[in-house]
Amino acid sequence: MKLIEVKQVGKQYGDNIVLERLDFSVEAGEFCTMVGTSGCGKTTFLRMLLGEETPSRGQILLDGKPLPDEPGEDRGVVFQRYSVFPHLTVVDNVMLGAELKSSRWIGKSFGARREVIRREAKELLDAVGLGHALSRYPAELSGGMQQRLAIAQALIMKPRVLLLDEPFGALDPGIRADMHHLVLKLWRETGVTVFMITHDLKEGFSLGTRLMVFDKIRRDAQAPNAYGATITYDLPLKHADQSTQDSIASEVAQTSMLLAGAK
Repeated sequence: MKLIEVKQVGKQYGDNIVLERLDFSVEAGEFCTMVGTSGCGKTTFLRMLLGEETPSRGQILLDGKPLPDEPGEDRGVVFQRYSVFPHLTVVDNVMLGAELKSSRWIGKSFGARREVIRREAKELLDAVGLGHALSRYPAELSGGMQQRLAIAQALIMKPRVLLLDEPFGALDPGIRADMHHLVLKLWRETGVTVFMITHDLKEGFSLGTRLMVFDKIRRDAQAPNAYGATITYDLPLKHADQSTQDSIASEVAQTSMLLAGAK
């Protein structure tokens, strides 16, 4: 079943064309990893999926209908920088989204409804390994723990699509490996459709069921902003042998060198 359809989408800011001719569809439950050089439009595309940006041309559909041009509870997001509220405890951070949904005017629930939300929050915190830290504040948590908290924040809204913008980039290798196991576990348990940006090709190959490589295939030295990036590889990873992985890694590295030389 097609969940997301991207139809000839482009994004342009003034004379600067960031993305062009994105055209693909994504089935429900896929785990799409997105790689490419810095500045090639990966985050811009993620922001369009979230609803913070709108395409300059083309269309993005969710369940066959135009994607709302504002963030919604059907799309959760986790950024590289921890999106947690420092003045709230761990459990209150996770409860907040569900409480706002329950009562948009005061952002607080009461009685039986509040107990249901609190129980759901505690179950999620147990799932991400923070069940022991309900009463702590974010400043008392390590970076990896704060990122686990941010994931729990996103999942309590039961999103159909989870958007991850380099969520592990600031973590050391050991914690990063733990987070890989956690995200895969939660993805399998929830069935959520995932789009994840990473600059680590190995991470992209090991986590995703599908790898998308963003690159600018048309260049003009006299007008560097005249063309945008598109998806040059869209690869089901179960079919990606080592030679294909090496080829993609080499192409991304060469593009990085070209861009560095142009600066």
